[in-house]
Amino acid sequence: MKNRRHLISVCSAAGALALSTLSFLGASLPAAASSSSSKVLTVGTFQGHKGQYTTIQAAVNAAKSGDWVLVGPGVYKESADLQNLPTTTEHGGFGGVLVTTAGIHIRGMNRASTVIDGTKAGAPKCSSNPNDQQFGAVQDGAALGRNGIVVYKANNVSIDNLTVCNFLGGAGIAGNQIWWNGGAETAGIGLKGYEGSYLTATSTYFGEEKTAATYGIFSSQSQGNGAKWSNIYGSNFNDAGMYIGACLQLCDVTVDKAWMEYSALGYSGTNSGGAIVIKNSLFDKNKDGFDTNTQINGDPPAPQNGACPNNGTSPITHTHSCWVVMNNVFRDNNNPNVPQAGNAAAGPTGTGMTLSGGKNDTVMNNVFSNNGAWGVLFIPFPDSGTPDVNQTCAGTGGVETPGFGCVYDPVNNKLSNNTFSKNGFFKNPSNGDIGQLALNPNEKSNCFINNKAPNGTSPVNLAKQFPTCGVNRAEPAVPPTLLAQVLCDTGFGSCPAGSTYPVSTGVVMHPLPKLKTMPNPCVNVPNNAWCKNGSAV
Repeated sequence: MKNRRHLISVCSAAGALALSTLSFLGASLPAAASSSSSKVLTVGTFQGHKGQYTTIQAAVNAAKSGDWVLVGPGVYKESADLQNLPTTTEHGGFGGVLVTTAGIHIRGMNRASTVIDGTKAGAPKCSSNPNDQQFGAVQDGAALGRNGIVVYKANNVSIDNLTVCNFLGGAGIAGNQIWWNGGAETAGIGLKGYEGSYLTATSTYFGEEKTAATYGIFSSQSQGNGAKWSNIYGSNFNDAGMYIGACLQLCDVTVDKAWMEYSALGYSGTNSGGAIVIKNSLFDKNKDGFDTNTQINGDPPAPQNGACPNNGTSPITHTHSCWVVMNNVFRDNNNPNVPQAGNAAAGPTGTGMTLSGGKNDTVMNNVFSNNGAWGVLFIPFPDSGTPDVNQTCAGTGGVETPGFGCVYDPVNNKLSNNTFSKNGFFKNPSNGDIGQLALNPNEKSNCFINNKAPNGTSPVNLAKQFPTCGVNRAEPAVPPTLLAQVLCDTGFGSCPAGSTYPVSTGVVMHPLPKLKTMPNPCVNVPNNAWCKNGSAV
């Protein structure tokens, strides 16, 4: 997706409650409906029982709505994109496994050992050897790159309990491991309803940024209808471990027990809003932990707006803000040696979360620790790109500003009851727990309530100055020292004398940690040769 990533002010976002790594490996199981007419199609071999198919794509092609595709342990070098390239790749509708049938359920029988692998046939599992990489079909003299599992304009598809690795970027819209794709770069919604759990997305290979893996677990031009991602993991991406965007501010998705690390951004979300809840998750060892932003060039329509649909009230916040980041941990996001490209590369190293140009968002009850620059930044997003789909700056809440383009301030966002510790240890001026920049006058204030911020805020009187959301802020809020440091850390300006931030000394790719598989992959599955009465045979 052209210009999916953002950031000209800064990027990253969100909150965290102290959860140990083990808590992300716990149990919530996805609910999935089945009926007496649902069929189960089996791929590979499970506990000595040979399945009906040798490839996932063959089973997916045979499946009808309501059917299950169970995939046994093994390494699957799926190649639908290499064998049957679509006539156009501009909307991302190609993958090693391409799903176009609504309502099917794809489930691995073991998260760690059911692996969809983008490397060449015959190569070792998820090999890092340059000679083993498959860069995709060639079109007009250029390798297109590859996507892993793509659910393309197909409603209510679930994917659970498997690993996807080494699907790399290229000249096409590629480099995405698992993608619910309603039609990239369109202005509409082409997919409704999705679910994913016990999913692992990673890459072991880095050659150069144009072929690096881009995103781990990804939703775009899609609305959830109560969607859920749970127990998901992503690492080693040059944009983000997970992404939710372009949902017409009606995303309607909950993310629970995610773990995102070793990427330019742990989470990214452009122009996403409505009901989004991200909770009980860990964002660590990224360059920039978590980012949500407004952008007029890419993933329309702007802005990023967390207001409840139809002026409703959130049962969590009891306000009109339904975009909620709560009970998460953002720690140790100080890593410059990750893959990084495009706007994501401008994510400020050492930041737990950046809320950039968003509005009506709530960040509550999280833990931000050991982020060397800032725990949280509320900052503007200036977009000098060409507006997509006939949008205008003023019509999407921006202000045309000489030298910056269309500037979106953070507006009416709430940061409350978060705990901060050991942030700002880079010790540049303004580094600390919380920072706020707002360039435009006469906009609704953000508010900062009951946060424990021992390492300070910029400006220093932030909580006293802005104790209430939604109050008209007549003047800009531009602490000059903070502005200079943000421009320095993002690379959009020269650094003041004596200011230093970590710079890359070379990309380092990290192996997967041990992650728990789904406790019972037969749950809710109709009886078949592998599962009987909800248990493995």
